[in-house]
Formats: sequence, C-alpha cells, structure tokens
Amino acid sequence: MLSSQIEGTQSSLSDLLLFELDEAPGVPLADVEDVSCCVGALEHGLRRLREGFPLSNRLIREIHGQLLSRGRGAEKQPGEFRTSQNWIGGPCPGLATYVPPPPERVPDCMGELERFLHQPADQVPVLVKTALAHVQFETIHPFLDGNGRIGRLLVSLLLWSEGVLREPLLYLSLYLKTHRSTYYDLLQRVRLQGDWEAWLQFFLEGTRETAEGAVVTARRIVDLFEQDRRSIQGHQRAVGSALRVHHALQQRPVASIPLLVQASGLSAPTVSAALRKLSQLGIVRELTGKRRNRIFGYDRYVALLAEGTQP
Repeated sequence: MLSSQIEGTQSSLSDLLLFELDEAPGVPLADVEDVSCCVGALEHGLRRLREGFPLSNRLIREIHGQLLSRGRGAEKQPGEFRTSQNWIGGPCPGLATYVPPPPERVPDCMGELERFLHQPADQVPVLVKTALAHVQFETIHPFLDGNGRIGRLLVSLLLWSEGVLREPLLYLSLYLKTHRSTYYDLLQRVRLQGDWEAWLQFFLEGTRETAEGAVVTARRIVDLFEQDRRSIQGHQRAVGSALRVHHALQQRPVASIPLLVQASGLSAPTVSAALRKLSQLGIVRELTGKRRNRIFGYDRYVALLAEGTQP
C-alpha cells in the first residue's frame, strides 16, 4: 500500500481490506485496485520462489504482469520489457530529469542485473546486494509503467530468496515515503555522480530503522492479542467460541460473518453471538450499519498495522 502511495495513490489499509471483501463504498476504485494488484504481485513472486523458481528476469516479468493485470497501466505492456523509450520527469526526453537506457539495451542491462542477483553472499553481502540491485533496477527502468513498485518488491523478494527473511516482513516503503525527496535525490546522484556510498548509507539506515520498527509493532500486536484474550476469558459464557472468532480476526481483521464461519469452523449463529460479545468488550466494531451482510473490524489491530500509512 505504501509503495503505491509513493506513486500517488490515495488508498488506506481499511479501503484495501474492504475492497478485498467487495465492500468498498466511496473508495477510489482505481487507487485501491492498484494496491490490490501490488499485493497480488508480491504473493505471486513468493509463491514462485517457494516452488523453487529462481529470482530471475522471467519471474520479474511475471510479477510485472500481475501488477498491471488490471486497472491503470494495464495497456502498458504488462509482463514485457519496454520496446519504446521512457523518461522520468519533464514533458519529453530532452527536458527530462533522467532518461533510462534505450529499449534495445534493456535486455542486456537486465541480463547483467540478473547475473548480479546470483552473486554468492561471500562476494557481496546480502544487504549491499539488495541496495545495489534496487538502484540499478530503477536506473534501467525496464518497463513502461510500474518500475518503482517492482523495484521495491524486488527488495523483499531478494531478502526472502537469500534466506534473510522467513516471511516478507521488512518493507522499506514507509521509510522511503517519509524520505521521498532524499530517496529520489540519492538515486539520481548514483546515476549522475556515481555516489554509491551515500545511497548505501541511506538504504542501510532505512533497513535498520524499518527492522526495529517492525519488531516493536509485532510486540505491540502480540500484547494486544493477549490483552484481548484475557478480556474474553474474564467472561463466563461462550468463551471458547469468542476465542475462536478472535483468533480468526487475527488472520483477517476486517471480515464478514460467512468468512468468519469458514475461518473458525463455527456455525453462523455461534459466530454472530461471539461477535456480539466481542463488540460488547470493545474488541470489534460493526462497520457498515446494516442489518444484513454486515462487516466487522478488529479496530485496534487495524490501527496498529496502519500506523504511518495514511494517504
């Protein structure tokens, strides 16, 4: 979501969660669809890596195809390297801030990048490799659209494929969004002045800050779950079913009754009763105001996840 916001979308986490339930009244559809496609691109990449497929140009093109599979940019050669010139900033290449390599050079440039991605860790430390791969991908700009989002997804996918992460739980996009002007300036300084050191320092500092923030957020989420579990156990009636629904909401913090029935294995009346109890305890809130087809949100959990992500 943050990676898409860097490109100008205005979707919030709540918008995305509601969109995934086909319940997004008033949400800017094109924006939230862009974010949903970005999620799909990441999931596709992880699935292919878990199947043993290498992080390669073929996989990068597949991920790009998922990213632009619908919505804005769907007409800009999804899944294919560009066959025409692009540029960054300005109305034409002659007035642009930066002009990437011409299209006939893109396959060779990306081939060199692919070889670099597979350099052994004893030759290039993983975080350094990731930092250099990101700036080089953005410099090649191999697609007509979606280069920024693919380049940032590449960070998570490379760290996962190198075994640094067991799950893709390190996203630099909040740091990059917060320091957006510095981010773009340092990319350009690498291109124009060869200032790799300043870029590496920025990237590594962002990685440290993001990792520490992720640990703090994870601990706060665990503490919230435990606090709410104790609150549920303090009541005598239907504790078991309320705990099962509470656990289901940890996996899907905005959910309908049918979805919670499927996730918890309980009947619809039992889930409804458990949600009434959770609502009385202030753990969940009904979001739609409807009598039927209601949607419930685990508000404090969503708030923790969404910190710093407001458009």
